[in-house]
Amino acid sequence: MRSDTELHDDVLAELRWDQRLREKDIAVAVREGVVTLAGTVESYAQRYASERAVERVKGVRAIVNDLAVKLPGGAERSDADIAHAALDAMRWDIEIPHDRITVKVTDGWVTLEGEVQWYFQKDSAERAVGHLAGVKGVSNLLLVSPTPAPSNIKQRIKETFKRQAELDADHITVETAEHKVVLKGNVESLAEKRAAERAAWNSPGVTRVDNQLRVGPASAVVA
Repeated sequence: MRSDTELHDDVLAELRWDQRLREKDIAVAVREGVVTLAGTVESYAQRYASERAVERVKGVRAIVNDLAVKLPGGAERSDADIAHAALDAMRWDIEIPHDRITVKVTDGWVTLEGEVQWYFQKDSAERAVGHLAGVKGVSNLLLVSPTPAPSNIKQRIKETFKRQAELDADHITVETAEHKVVLKGNVESLAEKRAAERAAWNSPGVTRVDNQLRVGPASAVVA
């Protein structure tokens, strides 16, 4: 296990390395592998990027993101402007079924509702609106509609894990029940945990992923 001091230094270095961020505006605290981010950023996109940067640091077990979005002067936009921009952004993205999505904006916070066929469409919709000027946050309430799940869904997910270089398939177990997937085992970073969940979501028929993966060394190889 790495010390909190080592994690603190590495998190600061990773934030400093990401050219999208100004790490001097972000305060970092670490306790027993849990990283807390505080301070202000100029956009929701920077808040999102900060969290992804911390995920990349080996040894981080969990993240508390208390960063506040404080828009710079002149960056404020009305909720109506943000709503129109969000609709346009999704309409121009070929991955997003924009006609199935409802957008609500309150004080710069965007809420997405509706139903999509695939998880990547849900993810793409959030990215499309999250990078718009004036957005302070995104609540992604989109549901993934159930589709027929293949009988060998568990094996397909395991094979996907083995193909992807960022995942150690030997330390991850997959359990399935109809449209639900449960992931258990150990991974080396939050980024790997997130990658495993994303891979599971991309399997046909999956409408829910329960990610119980633990960050840390495995005591034994999982069968």
